[in-house]
Amino acid sequence: MALTNIAVTQIRAGEKVRTLSDGGGLQLRVAPGGTKTWRLAYRFDDKQRVLPIGRFPEITLAEARSMRDEARKLLAHGIDPQAHREEIARQAEAAKAATFTVIAEELLEKLRREGKAETTISKRRWLLAKAMKVLGGRPIADITPPEILKVLRKEEVAGLYETATRLRESIGQVFRLAIATGRATSDPTRDMRGALVTPQVTNRAAILDHKRLGDLLREMDDFETTRARSEVVAALRLLIATATRPGEVRGATWSEFDLDAGLWTLPAARTKQRRMHRVVLAPAVVALLRDLRERSPRVGPNDLVFPANGRPGRPMSENTFVQALRSMGFGADEVTAHGFRATFSTLANESGKWSADAIELALGHAIGGGDVRRAYGRHSLEDERREVSVWWWDRLETLRRGAAVVMLADRGRR
Repeated sequence: MALTNIAVTQIRAGEKVRTLSDGGGLQLRVAPGGTKTWRLAYRFDDKQRVLPIGRFPEITLAEARSMRDEARKLLAHGIDPQAHREEIARQAEAAKAATFTVIAEELLEKLRREGKAETTISKRRWLLAKAMKVLGGRPIADITPPEILKVLRKEEVAGLYETATRLRESIGQVFRLAIATGRATSDPTRDMRGALVTPQVTNRAAILDHKRLGDLLREMDDFETTRARSEVVAALRLLIATATRPGEVRGATWSEFDLDAGLWTLPAARTKQRRMHRVVLAPAVVALLRDLRERSPRVGPNDLVFPANGRPGRPMSENTFVQALRSMGFGADEVTAHGFRATFSTLANESGKWSADAIELALGHAIGGGDVRRAYGRHSLEDERREVSVWWWDRLETLRRGAAVVMLADRGRR
């Protein structure tokens, strides 16, 4: 016989446990102490089972009946209600454990296993730390777009528009990893792309004027007044002559150089593109390196070419180039260490002497046309690249001496 709210409320406890049925397996269990508990009696896999539902009056008669009906739907589909409840509870516990910080750390470890440069991982950790301060302990599946926007707005208010954009991208990577591993169902950052101020893209300052480049090269000569400064200038000369990246020069070890062959082989782990890069060295650059090696006779093959002053196990600081250029009187709006790559690319292309592929390979860029063409290009263009390296050094020397250079005189592609 079906129960009523009045009957459930007025029923009194006895000396023994009393069980009243509401139909469909729903039962009210009344303990001698007066506690009234709902439960569902059912059969699954030919076994009698009981599913606790909850206490009355916290769970009303109507709520108990609704839960009974949901359980019977599961049974109709061959699902054990008790096992289903345990799975839901397990997922809830897993969601609580899957916090933003946990997934963010997994992302950083993934980047490390993929062989990303330590500087790349450090920058990503620095960005994500900003989000962890606010979102770190939150289950990732519960984080909402307004919560993320609050983190990003803090950077915008400080005028750090580029940082805000990169932070949004990094947070999005954390969410996509959570989605891939079943701990989130959506990436809230995808709907936030129009909510941030778009940062103005500015290229790194680079000297493209021949006279100013000559001025800089002469200032470098005058800057060499101490042993420490001479090593900084040697690093700058290598940077300019090879059109490599500042970090590649600072982290260079003697084992990467084959001075007899005139080659500098950058391992994939130290390049931005994660591909081995062979830098062809002009004879004058080889001589520069030999002289530097002779002045440091105790260095081993794995030692840094440009260690930090007084700290041989650590590379020259990334601020060393900046400080040197500023000390020579060249501001940030005129030249940056990375900008010398643009200097080389611009002047080499303007000369009209060299193929675009040779210039791109000198910069460590991939050339188009598929794997076969790229493999052939690396081999077939090495002779031209060697000529480019000699031409570039000669051009720099001409400018350093203050001689006028008419770039149009070079016209006529090889």
